[in-house]
Amino acid sequence: MNSMRRLSTPLIAAFFVAASAWWTGANAQNHSQSEVVRTDQVQATLLAHAPQGVPVGLAPEAVAGQPLWVGLQITHAPQWHTYWKNAGDSGMPTELQWTLPPGVMAGDIAWPVPRKIPIGHLANYGYEGTVLLPVPLIVTPEFKPGVMADALDVKLKATWLVCRQECIPQEGEFALKIPLRSSTALHGAAFDAALKAQPIAVEGAHQVTLKDGGKRLSVRVAGLPARVRGQPLDLFPETPNVIVTAATLAPPGQPLGERDWRQQWDGDVWTADIPVSPDRAESPERMPLVLVAGGQGWRADAPVTGTWPVINPVAVVSPALEAALKANAGAAAPVLPAGTTAVPAATFALALLGALIGGLVLNLMPCVFPVLAIKVLGFTQHADDRRAHRTSGLAYTAGVVLSFLALGALMLALRAAGQQLGWGFQLQSPAVVAALTVLFTVIGLNLAGVFEFGHFLPSGLATLEARNPVANSFLTGMLAVAVASPCTAPFMGASLGLAVGLPAVQALLIFAAIGFGMALPYLAASWWPAVARLLPRPGAWMDTFKKFMAFPMFGTAVWLLWVLGQQTGIDGAGALLALLVTLALVLWALGLSGRARIVIATISIAIGAFLATTLGPNVIKTVEPAALAAEAPDARWQPWSAARVQTVLGAGQPVFVDFTAAWCVTCQYNKKTTLAHPEVLAALDAAKVQTLRADWTRRDAAITAELTRLGRSGVPVYVLQAPGQPPLVLSEILSVADVLGALKQLSLSR
Repeated sequence: MNSMRRLSTPLIAAFFVAASAWWTGANAQNHSQSEVVRTDQVQATLLAHAPQGVPVGLAPEAVAGQPLWVGLQITHAPQWHTYWKNAGDSGMPTELQWTLPPGVMAGDIAWPVPRKIPIGHLANYGYEGTVLLPVPLIVTPEFKPGVMADALDVKLKATWLVCRQECIPQEGEFALKIPLRSSTALHGAAFDAALKAQPIAVEGAHQVTLKDGGKRLSVRVAGLPARVRGQPLDLFPETPNVIVTAATLAPPGQPLGERDWRQQWDGDVWTADIPVSPDRAESPERMPLVLVAGGQGWRADAPVTGTWPVINPVAVVSPALEAALKANAGAAAPVLPAGTTAVPAATFALALLGALIGGLVLNLMPCVFPVLAIKVLGFTQHADDRRAHRTSGLAYTAGVVLSFLALGALMLALRAAGQQLGWGFQLQSPAVVAALTVLFTVIGLNLAGVFEFGHFLPSGLATLEARNPVANSFLTGMLAVAVASPCTAPFMGASLGLAVGLPAVQALLIFAAIGFGMALPYLAASWWPAVARLLPRPGAWMDTFKKFMAFPMFGTAVWLLWVLGQQTGIDGAGALLALLVTLALVLWALGLSGRARIVIATISIAIGAFLATTLGPNVIKTVEPAALAAEAPDARWQPWSAARVQTVLGAGQPVFVDFTAAWCVTCQYNKKTTLAHPEVLAALDAAKVQTLRADWTRRDAAITAELTRLGRSGVPVYVLQAPGQPPLVLSEILSVADVLGALKQLSLSR
């Protein structure tokens, strides 16, 4: 009994110190870098293509034969677009800034052919749908990866302008690891398609001639393929601010106006007569031109003959774009939590009450049960000691409240620094999940009697519990918060969503109210003598009860191992499982006596060190989620994106969104019961509702932003929305009646 309590002080304290240090360092280094950045308008993904691996230590001629590409893939929401290298009248091209190891260089963007996008009296050159902007990486002999290095680190800061009728400048930071010794060809088809969309260089006697005093250009391009001769071609000059981008193609024989242009074939030579823009900002000596037919492009680099008229200096940004940017300055801001705003006193009081009740209900969440076992053991131990009982209750309350305050302050600080985080963010880290798995495994082994700390710890540390019972209760409260915080109880969701937009003092008061509500039952029990008299007297039965309590700990470790598997894949979960077995062997061996302890412990520690070195990196290395990505197009639950929601609503179909996470026990319970109930599924089908699932198991800025927009900061969250109506947020503890009632309300309003 005492050994289990002694366990809590050194082990839990070490866990929280390590977890806090890891989170601080990770956020300082990564600054929200990932492979995917999502906004309401686009999804931008950093991809790599290295079918023969990274060419390391090869001669230059050998390196040239091994393709190594990276690229930014942008998927646009319907009616939105980004821009080509020459954006046209009112855009800006996408810019990529690479951070690469010494000896690795990035080439230029291999721009796919664009399309002309008319906007009123203007025209832009850009991309809709999905486009990949490939960039070659050049690995020189100066690239010297370390002996233990297994990947090429690629970092990218990208900026793009996405427009519909309004324009929103956006940016994202991306990080990607390309394995050095294995093939990376998952996105080969996307790169092949993008590279095939490159314009093909055309050799020939090309010419651009100024005429009409520099007001028009006469263009001649020779050498185009015979199969396109006689066909009309689309023209895209690479040099911006020279021609009238929105010029109208005039029919043959019709006189040309100031904004008209004409094209025709002179045998095998394509010719055009194009108006020069009155706002011309360039006087090029050569004009690279891209001609497109049927999605295929050809590039002709033509010299310019004649003298350009003198031009007046103009702004770098066109007047049309400048007006659009000013009109959308608010939308241009990065997606951040709501600003700190004052709320009425009555609203704040209700938020505090909701937080208090939510904290109380947290004690009923399955994820908290294992820690309650520790408190039950503590209560039975002090059943006859009223003073110790009260002291334990106060210390436990302090540990819970201060831990909620610390987590709340950390979340608010990181969000203020630009991190897209929500409540439960710590379990989005594989390192924290692995550390908690180890912690609960060790607690379970201790309760089961596999080892006793007093057998191998210094006597001063082994008797720490006897001298510091307050510290044990305090740290037990910290552990309770560590596993309880990912659960969002009823009444808590709205309070947490409000907290992230309040001034710091008011926000922290809400977090404190949640902690006080969670600790209140134990505080009351510790000060209420009637409760103590109901507890059984200490005796031999407690040893059996103690060993029985090991199984909830092992069950929690299994759940955390499953969560880790969602983040790092089967390799990560298997690696941690092997390390846990080795850890159990080490703890058992250290409890032996005599020569066997020295021999077995030495061997087991050596095995553990070897496995930690070889398998350890797999435990914290995240992998691309595949479960939802591999769903069939007609699967019931499709992966969520803001663009998909708008597409479905635009088609006149309602949407039901399940915001969930593997580490959220409430989410999993609702998923297996209410959301899988035949009556619910039949009602969703009858109402023709498209069901989407937003998986927040890992950090996802787009999901965090959407939760913030809905006034929530944690999961579960369930949203039903019909076209033209505001979203309806359902209860966190979801019942069949809740869903059926919401669907009935939906049908009445349609």
